[in-house]
Amino acid sequence: MKKLPVGLSDFKQIVKNNYYFIDKSLFIKEIIDEDAAVLLLPRPRRFGKSFNLSQLYYYFNINEKESLFADLKISRTAERYQKEKNKYPVIKIDFKGVSAVNWTEAAENLKRIIASEYKNHYYLFNSELLMDYEKDEFKKIIDLSADISSYKFSLEKLSDYLARFHKQKAIILIDEYDEPIQSGYLNDYYQQIISFMRTFLIRALKDNNNVEKGILTGVLRIARESIFSGLNNLVVSSLLDEKYNQYFGLLTAEVEKIFRDFDLEYKLAEIKQWYNGYNFGGEIIYNPWSIINCIYQKGELNPYWVNTSDNQLVKDLILKSANGLKKDLEQLLIAESIKVKIEENLVFNEIQNRSSTVWTFLLFSGYLKAENFERIEAKLYADLKIPNQELKYIYEEIISDWFQENLSNDKIEQLLEALITADFDVFEALLSEFVLNSFSFFDTAVDQAEQVYHSFILGLLLNLENRYYLKSNRESGYGRYDIMLIPKAKKDKAIIIEFKKALEFKDESLEKAADSGLKQIEEKNYRAELNEKENDGVIEIAVAFSGTKLLLKGREI
Repeated sequence: MKKLPVGLSDFKQIVKNNYYFIDKSLFIKEIIDEDAAVLLLPRPRRFGKSFNLSQLYYYFNINEKESLFADLKISRTAERYQKEKNKYPVIKIDFKGVSAVNWTEAAENLKRIIASEYKNHYYLFNSELLMDYEKDEFKKIIDLSADISSYKFSLEKLSDYLARFHKQKAIILIDEYDEPIQSGYLNDYYQQIISFMRTFLIRALKDNNNVEKGILTGVLRIARESIFSGLNNLVVSSLLDEKYNQYFGLLTAEVEKIFRDFDLEYKLAEIKQWYNGYNFGGEIIYNPWSIINCIYQKGELNPYWVNTSDNQLVKDLILKSANGLKKDLEQLLIAESIKVKIEENLVFNEIQNRSSTVWTFLLFSGYLKAENFERIEAKLYADLKIPNQELKYIYEEIISDWFQENLSNDKIEQLLEALITADFDVFEALLSEFVLNSFSFFDTAVDQAEQVYHSFILGLLLNLENRYYLKSNRESGYGRYDIMLIPKAKKDKAIIIEFKKALEFKDESLEKAADSGLKQIEEKNYRAELNEKENDGVIEIAVAFSGTKLLLKGREI
């Protein structure tokens, strides 16, 4: 049995050491056939971007002497594709892990990454090709003594040196081009990093006669910020597009083959529930990181992908968002979809301004999937959903982490136990405490108050998913209930919760509002959705509120 390439993305290392991998070498053919001089391929992290760039590096690299592709699909293509092998000088820049807490540190990280690539081409320095002043700057870039402006132009200069030395245009490969930008956004040096990356990329890729082709990967398409301003030879192929959709991530047939090869075929049904569901240009795609780690752990189901970073930006976007976005999140968490306008060009410092940009960021970052696309007045809309159990885990963890900052685990357990055992006094007391400590999470505008309580309690109830089916805002009987918990075991009672706002200017007390809520549950016959023979009764609760004051009334049936 071949070894699994856990955490490896270097193509040569994987091939030479006989690691198991899926042959995606026809990606090279697609790149050769690509008309665009510069191609941006945004995909979520851990979906094979680095592996694919590594394939390109070893295939095109004029300095590579070993035969790595002899048994792969690309070796069986037409002669014109074979002639491209080991033909070009290649520059490969990898910005993974370049995050920094301030611009000074970020600039040093950028300088080290660029210096490392210059060292890979140190033979240029030792040649008679470079003039004295060019050698002087070359050496300063390597020993990190050059000023930052030299590094801004360094990619353009290196392509010039390589083209002159090899008498052949260079290929430029840039991995995770937007990771430094995201770090700048999170750590308040956004303008400095944008200024650097704009010059660095444009000078190298716009009308550069020394470059045969440029390939960039990242998570997002960031164009409106003028990073690629005037780069009219750039083509973007995102996860929404059909082209290249089979080369990032694993197809269903590929996953099935892997699990057969490792004698884990019996786990496939669970694997599909946990890890599939991504939609890349119409193809169902699996996250290769999760699949590899799942097989390494002998089929154990865990959220491998979502645990590979701290997900801080995702948490910030959700927890600091307006209440309308939280309402959409509520729909997603109960396995429903939301229709959203897809912002095809994102600007980091504007992400929080509109819910559509937040959802688009989460889509392109791999936290959602899109389907049912339609154009309305030239704007693209799609239905977004949480693709699988692994991704649902991260949303639940974000909400759970936030709740635990405001209420201890013990109290959350007490609150939920009081609910399912119909201990209304304890439930009310703990819920009141929770609301008082935590309500700043929500937009508490008067006209949204009911929606606020709804979302708030629904987040708490996600902790009961193993025991209940959670439903929200569904039609039943003669109306639409707020929340219903349908037990998975007959021994448990179903639970119906209705929210009522006390109207301060209409002389309606919390008492009256709670009575009205219970009456509504009965008159609208919300129990109609329940098959009472399949559970041990019903708990009905009305939560009346005015600001952070609440009163609860309940009954068992």
